[in-house]
Amino acid sequence: MADLLSLAAVFIMLFFLGMSILRVGLYQLSYQKMEILLTKFTKNIYLGVFTGTVTTAVLQSSSLIMVLTIGFVSIGFLTFKQSLGIILGANIGTTMTGELMTLSFIPEITFVVIGAFMLFINNRVVFGAGAILFGLGTIFVSLEGFESLSLYINQMPILSQTIIYTSTQPEFGALLGTVISAIIQSSSATIGITMSFLNEGILHLAPSIAIVLGANIGTCFTSLLAMVGSKKEAKLVGMAHIWFNIIGVLLFLPFLGWLSQIAELLSSDPKQQLAHISVLFNIATVLLFLPFINLFESFIRRLHSTDRRES
Repeated sequence: MADLLSLAAVFIMLFFLGMSILRVGLYQLSYQKMEILLTKFTKNIYLGVFTGTVTTAVLQSSSLIMVLTIGFVSIGFLTFKQSLGIILGANIGTTMTGELMTLSFIPEITFVVIGAFMLFINNRVVFGAGAILFGLGTIFVSLEGFESLSLYINQMPILSQTIIYTSTQPEFGALLGTVISAIIQSSSATIGITMSFLNEGILHLAPSIAIVLGANIGTCFTSLLAMVGSKKEAKLVGMAHIWFNIIGVLLFLPFLGWLSQIAELLSSDPKQQLAHISVLFNIATVLLFLPFINLFESFIRRLHSTDRRES
C-alpha cells in the first residue's frame, strides 16, 4: 500500500509539473493577458461563453479562470450576469486538456528533450513552444506511470473491490470522481488517471465516463475557497459554478449507457473515447443551459438570498 501511494504521489506531482510548464508556454504564446479578454469580451452571454472557452483553453485551468472571475466580480469589473457566460465557457475550454492527453503519437522523451533544449533559447516564442513540448512530455510520462500502477491496484483488495463495485454500479463513479477531483484539486489530473486505468482495462468505459462527470463537480471546491471573504455578488458566481456542474451531471448521469455507445462510435482508442465524450458532454450541457440562462440567474439569486438590486 505504501509503495502504491508513494508512486501515485510521484506521478501526480509529475502531472502537475507538466501542467504548470504547459500553462507557462501557452500563456507566453497567447501574447495578450487573459484578464483583458475576461473583462472586455463579456457584453452578452454568447461572447461570455466564447471568452470563457478561449481563456480556459489557453490557461489550461478552469479553476484559475473561476478564481479570476470571482475576483473581478468582487471588485466590480464584472457583474454576476456577465460571469455566467464565462462559467459555461470554462467548462468547454477545460476539455482541451483531455484532448491534449491523447496526442502522444511520438515517444514522450522526444517531447521532453526537444522542449528542454528550446527552454534555453532566449526568444519568447521559442521558449513558449519549448515549454509546451516539455510540459506535454512530462504529462505523457506521468500518464504512463499511472498505467504502470495496475499491477499494484490488482494486488490491493480494497482498491480492486472498489473498482469492481464501480464496474457493476457505474453511477458510483460520479461520486468517486467528485471526491478525487476535490482532493487533488484538478479535474484534468482525475481525467488523466481515469484515461490510464481505462486504457489498461482496469476500468470499463461507463464508470470512467461517470468519473469524468463527477470530476466537474469536484473541481468546484476551488470556487468555494475563492468565495471566502468575497462580496455577495461574487459569492453568487461560485454558487452558480457549483449548481451548473451539479445539474449538468444529474441530467446526464442516467444516460451513461448511451454516452458509452456514442464514445465508442467516435473512436476505437479508449483515451480518445473519454476525451471526446467529455467535450460533447460539456458542450451539450452549455447548449441546454443557454436558453434558460435568465431563469438560472434568478434561481441562483433567490436560492442564495442576494438582494436583487445588486447586478
